[in-house]
Amino acid sequence: MSAAQEGIQAGDGGPAVTDAGRLAAFSDGVFAIVITLLVLDLRVPEFHEGGLAEGLLGEGPSYLAFVVSFIYVGVLWLNHHAVLQLVRGTTPAFSSINLAILFGVVIIPFPTAVLASALADGNTDDLRVAVVLYAFAASLMSAPWWVLFAYVRRHPALRADTVDQEQVRVQEARPIVGLVLYGLTGVLGWLVTPLLGLIGVVVMIIFHGATSQGLRHGLWWRRRNAHPR
Repeated sequence: MSAAQEGIQAGDGGPAVTDAGRLAAFSDGVFAIVITLLVLDLRVPEFHEGGLAEGLLGEGPSYLAFVVSFIYVGVLWLNHHAVLQLVRGTTPAFSSINLAILFGVVIIPFPTAVLASALADGNTDDLRVAVVLYAFAASLMSAPWWVLFAYVRRHPALRADTVDQEQVRVQEARPIVGLVLYGLTGVLGWLVTPLLGLIGVVVMIIFHGATSQGLRHGLWWRRRNAHPR
């Protein structure tokens, strides 16, 4: 049996680090189920003879909500994959924080369905509520990501051999940005216009997608890669 399977006691007196294979497999399964469930909100429209095109166009809001959320879940999966590359195993606390992240992921189909319904059948007030709900769920989801990065930073024995503390510390900024800006997006969607809130959600998804492999620490990062230790 390998050392990773048996468990390696952390050098800082922390809990044993064990193989993360089961955690990764379980997480991937959850992501796969969630991203599949999103399609259940798409339906064949009711139409009279010759009215199929009009019926399909009427389902446009549902298609839009599906695409945005599909991309969002995909971006979350990319970020989760990148996180697992920072560590060489897992601990009970790390696995628990990971469950909190997955809890946020499985919630996504609900605000997606609410948003699609508001876009299709609701008025401005309904859309305002739907946008705030979506932004609130996304903001709440950022919290366990911050806890996870902070935990990895505080437990050096958990990190992969090629990952140092500074590299992990830089990543803590991303969930903090998400927590703040998703919340701000919800406020703008409520107080100004729902459209602004929707734009904010899309911009944040693009941000997390563009940084899915982590932030780079400017000049420090370039020097470190140019002169590896």
